[in-house]
Parts: sequence; structure tokens; C-alpha cells
Amino acid sequence: MNLTTENFLLIGSILLFISIFAGKTSYKFGVPTLIFFLAIGMLAGSDGIGQIYFNDPQTAQFIGIVALNFILFSGGLDTNWQSIKPVLWKGISLSTLGVLITAVSVGFFVYFLTDFTIYEGLLLGAIVSSTDAAAVFSILRARSLGLKDKLRPTLELESGSNDPMAYFLTIAFLGLVMNPQDNIVSIIPMFLMQILIGGALGFLFGKLGVMVINKIALEFEGLYPVLVIALMFFTFSFTDFLQGNGFLAVYAAAVYLGNHDLIHKKTILKAFDGFAWLMQIILFLTLGLLVYPTQVLPVAGLGLLISIFMILIARPLSIWLSLSFFRMKARARWFTSWVGLRGAVPIVFATYPLIAGIDKAQMIFNIVFFISLTSVVIQGTTLSVVARWLHVALPEKAKPKTPLEIFLNDDEKSEFFEFSIEDQSHAIGKKIFELNFPQTAIIALIKRNKKYLAPNGATMLQKGDSLVILSEDKQGISSALESLR
Repeated sequence: MNLTTENFLLIGSILLFISIFAGKTSYKFGVPTLIFFLAIGMLAGSDGIGQIYFNDPQTAQFIGIVALNFILFSGGLDTNWQSIKPVLWKGISLSTLGVLITAVSVGFFVYFLTDFTIYEGLLLGAIVSSTDAAAVFSILRARSLGLKDKLRPTLELESGSNDPMAYFLTIAFLGLVMNPQDNIVSIIPMFLMQILIGGALGFLFGKLGVMVINKIALEFEGLYPVLVIALMFFTFSFTDFLQGNGFLAVYAAAVYLGNHDLIHKKTILKAFDGFAWLMQIILFLTLGLLVYPTQVLPVAGLGLLISIFMILIARPLSIWLSLSFFRMKARARWFTSWVGLRGAVPIVFATYPLIAGIDKAQMIFNIVFFISLTSVVIQGTTLSVVARWLHVALPEKAKPKTPLEIFLNDDEKSEFFEFSIEDQSHAIGKKIFELNFPQTAIIALIKRNKKYLAPNGATMLQKGDSLVILSEDKQGISSALESLR
């Protein structure tokens, strides 16, 4: 079956429904939704029962880039700066040095194992060098698994920030495959330029984004997520136009936005959470359609060898070397090395050789797909077991709770305070997002003229308002009162 304008929406909506309901069952078995989405795409493809013909790497790459923008941006918005600040340098080391070590070690293994040239081997290693955050944390959430030793923020930061490095290495080694006369040292200036421009523009556009969002005063709340989408795509495309790393810029801008007070911030966060899930499903379905299982099976043996080498040697080697500068328990290092799931990002990066038309492009794509699939099956289904075996999982009673969960639990200590806006208060006429409220406290309710209001960031405080403040601790209440006074 060929995709046409007439049947595209019908087929797309059916696949979307099936993916959502299939993904729901994955939580029951602890299997990442990635497997289900890819499997549905493959079943619907030319080699499956759906017989949908799709063989367009350019379209798949475009969908992949758009989807990765949403996934990285949503992850950045959800990144709490206070939680990642203590592990910042660990995360940076993992997402740069760790990715490089993985790419190089896999590249040399492929070079010695096959008839690949050294640059072709390094290209394959670069493509599979980044981890998949969505796959990791869907399992952790499904199993309600808390982690010790600040492992969660470390893994969040690594998986959210290592795609830019993998993207750079993929483009760099692809260039060397196509122009083998060039020296490998020539990629160093390109790396420095991409990282510096990407990081600087990400910070700049994040700062400008806060100003634009809070000052533009749109008539409709639903337009704010649309405005943020425009800012996101402009950040990526403008940075890429200036030869910077667009993915790094998008992630950095999102982290900056997510850690500042924004008007209608809750609406923006909820919208992007939904966008990210939609883009993951579309991306995985598209990549599933692009894959031909009959072409993957012949490289299954080679793919399995490379996958085992990555899991047992390359990933642990990259973790121990990149974290050798930091104090970290051995069991935490081993668990971090096990959380090396490869997901959709390597498959998207594998479309670049296809479009470039290099000799082994199709073989590289099929191997990468097999590596991603086996990584999710082997590591994804055993994450919670390994966490408990290595004693890095928190007991149930020690898991962190939200302020509302703490407040609703009589056995926990939480703070609840009522504050009235009096005459001459500096909070009169100000919107909540302008008050610089602490992260550990919220205004849960406002009593105004004998009516109760559920506030958001754009709610303007008035004289006589009675605020119900909820906080994790007394310090949060004190900071909230200081902001109001």
C-alpha cells in the first residue's frame, strides 16, 4: 500500500491509536514503549501485514530532526537546575568524553571485526554513541524506582545532553568517510565552533525567550505554547545556520526557560509533555516503517556481537574513564554503565549515511537498528532488577514526594500557611511569576471576595487577597513570605 493524501490521516490515526494502547501495556511488563512503537511501524511496513511502502530517508530524517527538537526541548524544560547543579560536571563529562570513548572503542572493534575502513567503523560508533532518555525513565516510572547517590539527575543530564556530541561526531566522521584524504585533526576546530556557538546561542535565546514570553501579553493562554514552539525552532535553525550545534542550543535554551518564572508556565510544560510523547510515537512509527526486517536479519549476527561489546565493554569503559575525575561508588558506576539504552536517536543519525549515499550506508542503518533494538530488550527489561541487585534503588518509604503528596500524607512533615495581602504590600498588582517564588513552595489557592480561585503564573494579586501557601518545609514558607513582603 502506498501512502497518499487521501489515506495518510486514516492510516496515521489508526497507527497512533494502536501505539498508545500498546504502549500502555508496556508499563505492566516493564518494557519501554519504544519496542511497541517500532514493532507497530515494522508490522505496518512493506515486510509486514500492513504492506505500507515507505522508503524515503530524507523524509524520515526531517521527521527525526523535528521530533528530536521537541523531545530535547521538553526534557530541558523539565530539568531542575538545583538538582543537576551538584552533578553538572559529571553529566558534562559523560555527555562529551563518555560519548567520544564509546564511539572510538566501538569504531575500532568494528574495524578489526569487519571489512569496514577505520572511518566507516568510527562513523558507526558515533551513530550509536548516545543514550535514550525516554526509554530509561519510562521504565523507572513504570517500576516506581527511586535511585540513590544522585543517580537520577546524573542520568537525566547525561541522556538529555549527549545527543549534540553524538550528532557532531556523526557529521564529522561522515565527512571523513566521504573525504578520506582529510586529517582527523581537522574536526577539532569544527567541534569547538559547534559547542561554543551552540552553548552561547542556547543561553542567549533562553534569556530572550523569558523576556518575550513574559512581556508579549497574548490574548489567549493557548497561544503561549505556540510561541514557545516558534522560539524553539528559531533557536535550532539559526544556530545551525551559524554552524553551531542546534541540538545543544535547543537543550540549553529549554533548561534556562524551565528554571525561570514564566507566564502560563504550567500550560507550557503540560503542552510540551504532550508534544514530546506525540513526537516520540511519530518518530518511532516512521523509523519502523523505514526498516525492512528481511534486510536486518542478515546482519543480526554482526549486530549482536557489536551490541554485546557495547554493553559489556565499550559502555563500562566510557563510564569508568569519564568519571575517573569524580568520587562515585563502584556500584553506582556499574549501574550507570548498564543504563546505556540506545533508542530512536541512533536510528535517526543512521539516515545521514543513507542520504549521503556512501557504500555501506544500508548496512550501517540495519546494524544500528538491530543494536538499538537489542539494547532496549536486554538492558531495558532488566534495569529495575540490576538497580536492586547493585543496591542503588531507594526503598519505597525513602522515595522523594511532591509537595502535594507530602501535604496529603499525615505521617510526613509539611507546611501550610495562610497569608493576607495588606495595604502597601509590594505584591499588589504583581503577577505570581514576577514574585520570584521559591521552587519548594506554591500558592495553592486564593480567596478573593468570598470566592476561591485556582491561580496560575499570570494571576495578578490584589489588595485583600488571602493566599493559601503550601511548602515542603518551613524554609520554603519563610522564602515565600519574603517574596510577598
